[in-house]
Amino acid sequence: MSKEQKKVIFASSLGTVFEWYDFYLYGSLAAIIAKQFFSGLDPSAAYIFALLAFAAGFLVRPFGALVFGRLGDMIGRKYTFLITIVIMGAATFIVGLLPNYATIGIAAPVILVALRMLQGLALGGEYGGAATYVAEHSPHGQRGFYTSWIQTTATLGLFLSLMVILGVRQAVGEAAFADWGWRVPFLVSILLLGVSVYIRLSMNESPAFQKMKAEGKTSKAPLSESFGQWKNLKIVIIALLGLTAGQAVVWYTGQFYALFFLTTIAKVDGVTANLLIAAALVIGTPFFIFFGVLSDKIGRKPIIMAGCLLGAITYFAVFPMLLQYANPALKMAHDTVPVSVTADPKSCSFQGSPIAREIDFTSSCDQAKRVLAQNFIPYKNIAGPAGSVASVQIGTTSVPSLNATLNDKRNAFSAESAKGIADFKKAVLDSAKANGLTTKADDKSMNKLMIGVILVYLVILVTMVYGPIAAMLVEMFPTRIRYTSMSLPYHIGNGWFGGLLPTTAFAMVAATGDIYYGLWYPVVVAAGTFVIGMLLVKETKDVDIYAND
Repeated sequence: MSKEQKKVIFASSLGTVFEWYDFYLYGSLAAIIAKQFFSGLDPSAAYIFALLAFAAGFLVRPFGALVFGRLGDMIGRKYTFLITIVIMGAATFIVGLLPNYATIGIAAPVILVALRMLQGLALGGEYGGAATYVAEHSPHGQRGFYTSWIQTTATLGLFLSLMVILGVRQAVGEAAFADWGWRVPFLVSILLLGVSVYIRLSMNESPAFQKMKAEGKTSKAPLSESFGQWKNLKIVIIALLGLTAGQAVVWYTGQFYALFFLTTIAKVDGVTANLLIAAALVIGTPFFIFFGVLSDKIGRKPIIMAGCLLGAITYFAVFPMLLQYANPALKMAHDTVPVSVTADPKSCSFQGSPIAREIDFTSSCDQAKRVLAQNFIPYKNIAGPAGSVASVQIGTTSVPSLNATLNDKRNAFSAESAKGIADFKKAVLDSAKANGLTTKADDKSMNKLMIGVILVYLVILVTMVYGPIAAMLVEMFPTRIRYTSMSLPYHIGNGWFGGLLPTTAFAMVAATGDIYYGLWYPVVVAAGTFVIGMLLVKETKDVDIYAND
């Protein structure tokens, strides 16, 4: 690898690490952001809405891919992803300054969502540019190795965000961090932005793009060429459904959902959970390079397909093991203390609603399920007689619920209902606590070695599907429309299929009472990608990326 090639990889990767750092700060702090910006909702709805705001950044990523992909194919790779990093850094910095809900009311979450969308637009243009730029500097036969360095950046950005958060937490203490310290990691991004801009200004344009521009072969209409012609649109669709959708859910299950599972369901404290995830990322990250190099030898497709298949067939075994090693007392309580809600099914609402308020759930069934869902206590549903009042059965204890009523203004529960609900919740939680169903993870009984092994396994699956994907996407499209064509399926896959995973999985758990039910989402998508990929995706490792120019 020449000095110039090393500079290309270093400059592209470092800037992209900082951009992922900015983007994932929000996800790492979702629980605190829920309290700061969505405090007008009840706790479950606030957390789901915070995750939806997190997802908003993912939802607009494909639009960023279209806007900046078009620019990248028309004016060049270098200047396009210089623009994206400025937008990302500025939006992140402003989040750190944004007043919360208590200060400016509904404007706070509205502005927050707008900033998340700006971040998503920027990231939609960043990844395709960085991957294309590095791939077009790579020698034939080594594109998997060269682009695998870009593939480490998402994980390294997440790792950096976790480390900065942990550092600030330790420095100011938990109370201060929840109050104002959470803003510091966002404000730090302005320094990273300065470094990134300086580095990217020193980079040269991709030689492939320079050559194409000198020959007058750049695309005048990248969008219509990419998506208006069936021969290319067909490849875009195959790339989405046969590669990036499964890759995305494996990535987000192995890193974000694992963190969510540890902190909410296994009840591991945030610092310990973040340290365990960070350790797994450190151990697993070199495998991005390993699988990138391996893909140059045996092909991209078999490695990506193997990662999707392993995820689909092992997640339902792995996550119960994760709970067992993280919180054995809680796992035993789940296995030995049956919990059920007996209610008229017609009186039960969808518990995963992202816009619900506490007062929207007035039936006895809703009250019963709400307290269990908010405390991640798994339960089974039993159909009761029509019109019956719901009850919660915890072991041998039965706690009857009540149908709540609203006050005259219909903006709060009546005094009688409020007291009844409070008494009901206390009775349920007292019984759950007595039976070990709310037990916090104990550091002494926690098997951190086995937790680490499981988390490393999940990260290795991530490296299998993600390490070779950039090279494969680059190789599927011609130079003149490569930035645009590869960015869209990547960001629909990772932005929509992957980015919606935490929100969707949490809502599925809240709605059913089954703490593992959310895993059906990544399992079904990964399995579908494996089938489509095996049938329709062609191997690309020996493709000449300039053959179609």
